[in-house]
Amino acid sequence: MGKSNISQKDAYKLMLKEYPDIMTVEQMCEVLGISTKTGYRLLREKKICCLKVGRAYRIPKAHLFTYLCIGGEETSI
Repeated sequence: MGKSNISQKDAYKLMLKEYPDIMTVEQMCEVLGISTKTGYRLLREKKICCLKVGRAYRIPKAHLFTYLCIGGEETSI
């Protein structure tokens, strides 16, 4: 599969405009089309970087683009 030619900055402006810059787990799962159980597993396994505020996870939209390999190289954690 080919590499995306869109920059992360352009993707940020064009994609997921209706979602906030900092998403909840439910919003992230809706975007990815996965269950919340799978979403929490991705966060626990640190496949998607997130912030934990109290007991709640918050996922910056930029981190979701990184996970999807849009506009940058995949990084290993």
